[in-house]
Amino acid sequence: MTTMVGIRDLARNIDMLQKYDYVDIEDKKTHEYKGLFLSPCYAKEFKAYLEQKSKKEKEDKLSRLKAYAGKGSIDEKYDRLSSKALKESVSLEKLNG
Repeated sequence: MTTMVGIRDLARNIDMLQKYDYVDIEDKKTHEYKGLFLSPCYAKEFKAYLEQKSKKEKEDKLSRLKAYAGKGSIDEKYDRLSSKALKESVSLEKLNG
């Protein structure tokens, strides 16, 4: 069960929130949507959903960044070389190759 409640009505009678599954809150004067109140029985489930959604969005952003970051990756044979040894190895390959 749901309803639309004004901010002033909510401030005057906070107990009205207990009767509904969720309540849309709007400023009745400006008709501006202010938010949503969830019943405590749905709060944990919704919080888990939001955390999962946030985690998925972060993973998507990270995978997009990795796609670009991977473009400049170097060969595994150079992984454990110091910068000096890396320069020497690359120079030798250019001369020999």
